[in-house]
Amino acid sequence: MSKPSDLGSLKIGSYILLPHTDQPSGEACRIIEYDTSKPGKHGAAKARIVGQGIFDGKNRPHVGPVSMQIHIPMINKKVGQIISINGDTVQVMDAETFETIDIA
Repeated sequence: MSKPSDLGSLKIGSYILLPHTDQPSGEACRIIEYDTSKPGKHGAAKARIVGQGIFDGKNRPHVGPVSMQIHIPMINKKVGQIISINGDTVQVMDAETFETIDIA
């Protein structure tokens, strides 16, 4: 799930879905660089963003007008405790509900 937002309202440390050729819906990234240029001879103000992929750590640059709509993922962070590690599976317990979750 995601919600739309203007490119100009983002900050360093925010999470966004940057358009990517491999994934048309966007790649989840954390903004590590953000710079805007002033409006001038060639149109509206532009924002230059460098996002670091959450899952692969790759840096992905993106340039667009500050009024461009971009999707922001809805991230639900929780606190958990690792119960066991069995090969490639990790069993984690949610600290609030005490529910166990297997992560492969």
